[in-house]
Formats: sequence, C-alpha cells, structure tokens
Amino acid sequence: MSNPCLVRSSNLIIWLFLSAVVSPAVGQKLVSERGQVSFFSDAALEDIHAVNKKAVSILNLTTGDIGFSVQIKEFRFDQSLMEEHFNEKYLNSDTYPKSTFQGKITGVNASATGIQHVQAAGKLMIHGVTKDVDIPGTLENQDGKWQLKSKFKILIKDYRIEIPQLLWEKVAEEVEVTVDFLYKNQ
Repeated sequence: MSNPCLVRSSNLIIWLFLSAVVSPAVGQKLVSERGQVSFFSDAALEDIHAVNKKAVSILNLTTGDIGFSVQIKEFRFDQSLMEEHFNEKYLNSDTYPKSTFQGKITGVNASATGIQHVQAAGKLMIHGVTKDVDIPGTLENQDGKWQLKSKFKILIKDYRIEIPQLLWEKVAEEVEVTVDFLYKNQ
C-alpha cells in the first residue's frame, strides 16, 4: 500500500508540472484530479486489461492547451502477476514512473453545451519515449461540468517496450488506450 504522504507529494509535483505545461494565458482552466486511463491488449492467447483511476489533467478551454500525467504503478490488473510483469519487465516503472501528454485540443466551443467532437495534437510520452500524436475524442459540457473522453491505439514498439520472445502470443503489438477525465473549475 502507498504511503499517503508520498502520494500527496507526488501528486503535488505532477500538479506543478501540469500547471507549467498548460499555457499561463488567462482563460477558463479546468482540472481533473482523479481521471481514468485504461488500456486493453487483445492478444492471441490472452487479453490484458488495466485501469488507472488516479490520472491528473488540466485543460484551458480558452487556449485549448491540455496536459495530463499518469503514474504507471497505479495501473491495476485482474491478476497480480500481470501487474508485476507490467511494472518490472515491460514498462520499467521504477525507471519510467509516469506517462504524460502535452498538447492542444481543437474544435472546442467553451460556451456550447452537449457533446463536441474534438481533436488533440501533441506529445505523448510513454516509457521515456516521446511521440507526436493526433488523438480524436469528445468533450461534453453538462451544466458546467466538463468531461473529456478518448479512445486511441498505440504500437508498443513505437515506445521501445520490448516483449520477450516467449510471451509474444500473450501481448498484442497494438494497445487500445481509453481516457476519461471529469473536470471542475480551477
């Protein structure tokens, strides 16, 4: 179990990082302190699914700037052995403790209500490797509560995640990532 003082300290550092990467321009800034990021790997022998409910994000509706950070060790699996292998053998979470995204969302109308189809373009960092990505999603405004959802795929080889030859049938080369952030005003 995590030490609460270390978790709060880690969250503060992430929060400072996100505040720095999202434009300091005056605008409507939204924060999400308990977003959910999950991934699904559909492999020949075994499906792998993990959920992280402690992702943090900040979004500036005026500028479209967005940033989020995900602590790798916070992903939870159905099987503890999968979680151990994920952290120790694949993602090397002691060396690469977080994944981040920094970019801009286009297609946002801050005064609109309902669902808007948006596109995020920016830099996604996983396993110490940063790639330019374009990610489709939706941004919904219901009575001033904003929710961002996205589903996209990544190739694990693009992020230098190596799968041992013995396990190639258990881990897919392509992983589906799902993001869900519920924001409140900062």
